[in-house]
Amino acid sequence: MISSKPKALLRSLLVSYLLSALLLLALSFAFYKLKLGESQINLAVFFIYGAACLTGGFFAGKAIGSRRFFWGLLTGLLYFLILAAASFAAGNGMPEDLSRLSAVLALCAAGGTVGGMLS
Repeated sequence: MISSKPKALLRSLLVSYLLSALLLLALSFAFYKLKLGESQINLAVFFIYGAACLTGGFFAGKAIGSRRFFWGLLTGLLYFLILAAASFAAGNGMPEDLSRLSAVLALCAAGGTVGGMLS
């Protein structure tokens, strides 16, 4: 068990973002080779966000040990907030489709929570 909770949380976020990077790279290669449609890519990106938050929540819950669902939820929420901030900073601004934004928020929170409970 890691003694520092913030350190464990940061480590789980790092794992989440590394997994996201690898899976998004694989998706971009698949898009290039298979000429996937937009709906298929959107579905795959949702899957990647969920898998990354689930993995991060699992690592956070495993490292901290107590109240694992809470630390998983916090991992998922921080993943979403950093992702939204990076998107905003990249010049995309606020998305016009708030239903997609709320769906990603719910997916990240649920994925992190489930990952924490499975740890």
